[in-house]
Amino acid sequence: MGDEARRSELVGLYARVLTKAEAPGVLPARGTWETWQPGRAQGPLVGGLLNCLVQLQATPFALAAERFDGAVLFWEEVQRPVTRIWCDLHALRLSGVLDRIAGMVVGIPSEVTPYEGGGDQVGLRDVVLDVLAQRDIPVLAQVDFGHTSPNLPLPLGVRADADADNRTLSLLESAVAER
Repeated sequence: MGDEARRSELVGLYARVLTKAEAPGVLPARGTWETWQPGRAQGPLVGGLLNCLVQLQATPFALAAERFDGAVLFWEEVQRPVTRIWCDLHALRLSGVLDRIAGMVVGIPSEVTPYEGGGDQVGLRDVVLDVLAQRDIPVLAQVDFGHTSPNLPLPLGVRADADADNRTLSLLESAVAER
């Protein structure tokens, strides 16, 4: 969980997210988040592990297309080559998901191997921007959630503000209701 100060910070954050009927606000970055595409988007959080999200879409348990309307898509990947990530992102693009979302948040890749061919190295940032092509949505990257520990809570369906220009991610509403 990192150093004691970060651990204490995250324990407090998780307690607020899981028990308080109030918007947690700006999530604390551990390191420097990156702007891969500028802009700002607000919408409900939808996402998870990219390859599982893509595989789920091919089952009866797929998320309805409308769930992606105006959403902030967050995803991360672990132990995959960027060529597989490129294919998974294209599957989302071809299914129309990337045309529906308002913004994207990319986690810190864990054991993601770049493509090396013809003397060029293609990394995760290159793949994301290639798949988005002309799609002008903000992309905030290297955000600490998912398999990277310590990680931030990203409750599904909660409205978030992804501000790639200022490199911030905020939870705009509570994840729990008052009893």
